[in-house]
Amino acid sequence: MNRGSGPVRLTLIAVAAALLFASPLPAMAQSCALCYTQAASAGTRMIDALKSGILILIVPPTLMSIAMVFIMYRNRNRCRGAAGTANSDAIWSATD
Repeated sequence: MNRGSGPVRLTLIAVAAALLFASPLPAMAQSCALCYTQAASAGTRMIDALKSGILILIVPPTLMSIAMVFIMYRNRNRCRGAAGTANSDAIWSATD
C-alpha cells in the first residue's frame, strides 16, 4: 500500500460516517408506544427533563469510546519492530 492512500481512505470513511449520521432512517428511530404517549402528554418541563436525560445517557459512553479509539490509535505501533513488522520473537525471547 502506498503512502498516499491513507488520507484518501480516512476521507472516504469520514464521508461515509457523515452520510450515515445525516440520513433519516426510520429503523434507527424506533420508539416504544409508552414512551411516545408519555412524552406527548407531558408538559414542557418534563420534555426538557427527558431531553437532558437522553443527553446524560448518550454523551459519556460516546466520549469514552472516542477516547479509547484515540488511545488505541496512538499506541498502535508499540509492539512493532524497526522494520514495521511485528517483532514477537524478540519480545518473547527477552522474557525467557
